[in-house]
Amino acid sequence: MSNVYYPDYLQLDKILGAQAPESDKHGVKAHDEMLFIVIHQAYELWFKQVLHEVGSVIELFADEHVDDNGGELNIAVHRLERVKTILGVLVHQMDIMETMTPLDFLDFRDLLRPASGFQSMQFKVLEARLGLRMEKRFGKQYYTSQLKPEHKAEIEALEALPTLLELVNRWLERMPFLDAQYWPGQEKPFFVHLEERYTASLVQGEEGNAALWRKLFVDGDPERQLSPAAARSALFIMLYRDEPIFQQAFRFLQSLLDIDEGLAAWRNRHINMVHRMIGLRVGTGGSTGKAYLKGAMDSHYIFSEIADLSSFLFERRKLPALPQALKRAVGFGG
Repeated sequence: MSNVYYPDYLQLDKILGAQAPESDKHGVKAHDEMLFIVIHQAYELWFKQVLHEVGSVIELFADEHVDDNGGELNIAVHRLERVKTILGVLVHQMDIMETMTPLDFLDFRDLLRPASGFQSMQFKVLEARLGLRMEKRFGKQYYTSQLKPEHKAEIEALEALPTLLELVNRWLERMPFLDAQYWPGQEKPFFVHLEERYTASLVQGEEGNAALWRKLFVDGDPERQLSPAAARSALFIMLYRDEPIFQQAFRFLQSLLDIDEGLAAWRNRHINMVHRMIGLRVGTGGSTGKAYLKGAMDSHYIFSEIADLSSFLFERRKLPALPQALKRAVGFGG
């Protein structure tokens, strides 16, 4: 029989003894600093769990093979949906934070300088692992400036590792369903037929989308993360999501968008909370406070190129029918 003891298993002595308010050290009575510490420690614990989930999905995709029939894609979807749920919890934790008033915060705020949430290593690692490269960051000149040298080096080293977005791009590029073998006797490649039907569906004011189609799915754009081949596969999944083999692939793409949405919701709630607490003052770490957070929220969407593909959907009834060989290939059981 195991002899595990609950407080020892959870190392509660370490966790419950890890709150050391700066106000106590300075002999200042600041009741709400305990709440401030506990909330931020809880955030960091949840960030650790999110990194655990995202890291496992990266491992599934890193071997250049994701087995739909073997359940790997289902596992990835399940874990990313858990991340979405955790991000929802992070947003709701702001409700507790906002029981602290601005005057309560001022009781200890100046004692925290120059510490800042901007120094959260785990959040920076999460952004980097998902796919936010340094050159895409808002205020990139400041992004690592407040970190200790060893932490700065750790973040910079992540630039050499493949991100989840890059691995998803490779996964989409490997999909064979647009290969000519599945479209026998066609006068034109399938995607040309699709382009013609899409272009015919455009209404006044959308004429520019025809050129955008060529840019995304044919010619490519060096500024975009998804290659034309990957973008074609992603659109194919979205259009033919009802086919058995694409159902989980579609859910996976949706889970990536859910993570972007969850991160944006957390950033937005954070902006409002910061504005409520400090108004237009600078952050404790020297950032521009609300202005910086707003810029980051607007520019740090990681999977926005997948969301862009909704621009190119049209009604199911107008979709080209799949050839029988392909129908068999995309149905479970072959």
